[in-house]
Amino acid sequence: MNPVVHLELHTSDLPGACAAYAQLCGWRAEEVPTGSGSYTALALGERFGGGVVECGTSRAMWLPYVRVSVIEAATARARELGASVLLEPREGPAGWRAVVSTPAAGEVAFWQPKVWVS
Repeated sequence: MNPVVHLELHTSDLPGACAAYAQLCGWRAEEVPTGSGSYTALALGERFGGGVVECGTSRAMWLPYVRVSVIEAATARARELGASVLLEPREGPAGWRAVVSTPAAGEVAFWQPKVWVS
């Protein structure tokens, strides 16, 4: 089984989204510096994290990150099953990610950490 390991909210109103989830759920947002700018981390619970990305989306949407053992194989399998690959596997500081989409299931990100945690 491949578990969801991270949730990322894509929104056109980062401050509004962070304020709404702080009030609704008590989730705390925190700016985290990265090599390419900053990222807004979101504390969703004791063992589960998330983030918020401001982008030009017309409607806010959650993107689940699913841990996989081999990112290339997961992306190829999604393509074989008819998914569109929105983001080819890309390396980041902590691992690799890819994003796929299907009309019936929406978008999902695959995540292969550099250090595997079971």
